[in-house]
This record gives sequence, structure tokens and C-alpha cells, in this order.
Amino acid sequence: MSDPRERFVTTCWSVAVLLVFLAAWEWGPAWLGVPEFVLPRLTTVCAEAVRIWEAENLLWHSGITAAEVVLGFVLGALMGALIGYALGLSPRVEAVLSPYLLALQIAPKVAFAPLFVMWLGYTMYPKILVAVLIVFFPVLINVLSAMRTMDHDMVNLARSFSATRLQVFRMVEYPSTMPALFSGLRIASTLAVIGVVVGELVGGNMGLGYLLVFFEGQGNTAAVFVIIGALTVIGIVAYYAVALAERRVLHYLPSAERRSA
Repeated sequence: MSDPRERFVTTCWSVAVLLVFLAAWEWGPAWLGVPEFVLPRLTTVCAEAVRIWEAENLLWHSGITAAEVVLGFVLGALMGALIGYALGLSPRVEAVLSPYLLALQIAPKVAFAPLFVMWLGYTMYPKILVAVLIVFFPVLINVLSAMRTMDHDMVNLARSFSATRLQVFRMVEYPSTMPALFSGLRIASTLAVIGVVVGELVGGNMGLGYLLVFFEGQGNTAAVFVIIGALTVIGIVAYYAVALAERRVLHYLPSAERRSA
């Protein structure tokens, strides 16, 4: 555990950086002669946030986007982990499916958003599917890489004790890949927000992406900053939720080892 004094100094420096940034945002544009419609002041953005909260149902739209992020993240992470483990356990399956997975990985995920909208309409499902596609590959690649590079001496040792294939996976392979799995989940948690917003930008009638397009059409720069801030908050919450789950699940590992995974 790090020294409490060191943590306190680090926190003070972090707060100082934040205060300098906020001060620069408030007084910097006027000092540089930047018009309000290009870069509004911090107080203008805060006032616009209060107005949107009251008049544009910001909390409801944020809840819609957050729900789509959670569903897309959970489904994409589950699919990525399952297929990653399946490919890692069976080299033949990996050889058969890897060309198709590579083609799907290379294809721009955001290009699927209009297609999903045409198939499923202006509902939540296209946004969730885009998020699933974007989340899927980081989790898949991390799990598959961990399965390929794991210590096979441990696998051979388990087999020498007559462990079944399921027991080897449950007691050796699965625990060994957990750090890499959570590393992929941390990346995927932020990408899920991007996927949902792309879907809402293409064909949304609710959610923060819809509000972003709405205020962009009005030329309301301050409101656009508010929506970007709300999306950032959702991404931060998603990331730290995964980080908290990682600390709970991998509590037996040193923190440095978890970060390096």
C-alpha cells in the first residue's frame, strides 16, 4: 500500500491541475478573444446545463444512453469472452473461424450503424448492436492472447493428476486469463459509450446522441459541451465500475500485476 502522505500530495496536485484547467476555461476564451459561439465560458456551460436539466429532460436521455451502454457492454463482453475461450481451447475452431473474425474486425464498426437502423428502426436495438460489435473484439483478443501465452507447465501438471478437460479449464486456464480478461473489459467499457453514441447519432430519437445532434443543429455550442460532459461521466462510471469489480475479483493479485496485464 502506498504512503498516505504520498497519496495526499498526489491528490493535491490533481486538484490543482483541475482548478487551473477550469480557470483557463472560464477566463481564457475572453482573454484570447474567442467568441462565445466557438468556445463558451465555463459559467455559460453550467447555466446551460441547468436549463437542459429542467427543460430538455437531460436525466431521462442520460438514463437511456446509460442503459444502452450497459446492455451493449454486457452482451459484447459475454460474447467476446465465450468465443475467446472457445478459440483458445480448440486450435481447429480458431483456424476455421479466424479469417471471418479478422474480416469482421477490419470492417469499420460504425459503418454498421445505418444498416442496423434500417433493419431494426429507430429503437434502442441498433445502438446496442453497435456497442456489442465494438466491445466484442477487445475482450476476444485479450482472452485469446492470454490462452495462447499461458504457462502450459501448469496445464501439464494438472493433467498429470488426472484432471479432466473441464477441471483443467476451471482450475488453471480460466483463473490464469482473468487479469487479461479484465484488461479487455476496462478498454471495452469506454468503447461501449462510443458505440452507443454513434448509433444515436445515425438514427436516434432519444438519448444523449440524439440531443447532441439536436443542439448541433441549433448551433448551441454550450449545450453540446454539456452533452459531451454527460457522456464523459457515463464513460468514467463504466470504467471505474469495471475497475472496482476487478479489485474485488482479483484481490489476491498485487495491484502492479493487475495493471501490467
